[in-house]
Amino acid sequence: MKSKILFVISLLFGLMFINGGLNKFFNYMPPPENLPEELVNLMTAFVESGWIMPLLAIVEIIGGILFIIPKYRALGAAMIFPVMVGILLTHIIIAPSGLPIAAVLFAINLWVIYENRHKYSPMIQ
Repeated sequence: MKSKILFVISLLFGLMFINGGLNKFFNYMPPPENLPEELVNLMTAFVESGWIMPLLAIVEIIGGILFIIPKYRALGAAMIFPVMVGILLTHIIIAPSGLPIAAVLFAINLWVIYENRHKYSPMIQ
């Protein structure tokens, strides 16, 4: 039962990141109207840099795909972890209204990392 729950949660989590990455390329979801000015400035700076948003989008798409596939879920979780830290800190510092969903997604990422901890042990020995 636990593995089925983990698969469903991982599928939804992965699809959210694939969607977020694709949106960075194709802009099919408009941003909300009531975003804090600091967040708009931050996103504008990322876009104007020319390389941060495409890199972030590629990491989100590849990480999301890997997160869905059980064999590669540990790699996907490791790829998405720094992105999740950035999302969580952004919502803590700039846009606290999105903190609950960011915290849930961060907890899911930590859960998957914990469940696959045996796959990470060779890296830290």
